[in-house]
Amino acid sequence: MTATAPTAPVPPPAATADAGEKARPVTVRRRPLEHGLVFTAPFLLLYAAFLVWPLLLGVKMSLGNDNIAGTGSDFVGLDNYAEALRDPAVWSSLWNTVWFTLLSTAPLVLVGLVMALLAHHLRVVQWLWRLSWFAPFLLPSGVVGLLWMWMIYPSDFGLADLLLKSVGLTPEVGWLTDTRYAMLSIVLTTVWWTVGFNFLLYLAALQAIPRHLYEAAELDGAGAWHRLRHVTLPMLARTTGVVVILQLLASLKIFDQVYIMTGGGPDESTRPILQYVYEAGFTGYRIGYASAVSYVFFALIVIVSLIHLRMTRRSREEAAK
Repeated sequence: MTATAPTAPVPPPAATADAGEKARPVTVRRRPLEHGLVFTAPFLLLYAAFLVWPLLLGVKMSLGNDNIAGTGSDFVGLDNYAEALRDPAVWSSLWNTVWFTLLSTAPLVLVGLVMALLAHHLRVVQWLWRLSWFAPFLLPSGVVGLLWMWMIYPSDFGLADLLLKSVGLTPEVGWLTDTRYAMLSIVLTTVWWTVGFNFLLYLAALQAIPRHLYEAAELDGAGAWHRLRHVTLPMLARTTGVVVILQLLASLKIFDQVYIMTGGGPDESTRPILQYVYEAGFTGYRIGYASAVSYVFFALIVIVSLIHLRMTRRSREEAAK
């Protein structure tokens, strides 16, 4: 019998011997064209040229007494801001802007939600409902303003007065000439014009809700109202937050329809802050003062955005608990 020699043990690999040693990071060198900055450079240049630079230039102008001709500018510091805070016209136009925002935000959100629910559940000519409800949003502000001025609000022959006559009321309403109704008339026009955007956001969110949630609710015996309350509305919470903040910002920037329909009247009861900025800069030729007023308004928008962001974050943290 031949004895076989014992085989020598196989030495462990070097990697196994150095298992405790941490792997060294690998440095990847990228060529310039592979860097994302090269692809974003055109956007960044346009962003700086058309947003950052005008923003900085506006701050410079607000610290001087610039006029519309661009001559005779002197540094006045914060005098324009101090004057803006003392100017009663600034506060009255700012209140008109806030009042319009308060009156228009809730209807625009609620009407958009109701329209989306109807369009989502209607099975007959769905495309027609969606098109007809979104179409007004595509119209220019000038068309909307003139349409409502000459077809809806004129006395005696306007559609609004004809509707009042049809229900037995005497139409003695100055829709755009009475301080009691002018702002409400602008709000009604704005709701008809811009609610289609909120309707589209809600409709997209409704179509993204999983169907099995409604099926589970039906198996539990939930009716239509309970499904709406406990399934649909909670699933639309984030969309509602987006719609509210977008609507607040859009309403605070109101200008077009007011300038076309009432010109800020009657008795400046509908003049928004942006119209006052326009009048101070291009009618009063005080570009520096108008810039200061616009930055005061900009600060208000930033404060509103931060408050809404804080409230949204707190509600999400509470929901996560």
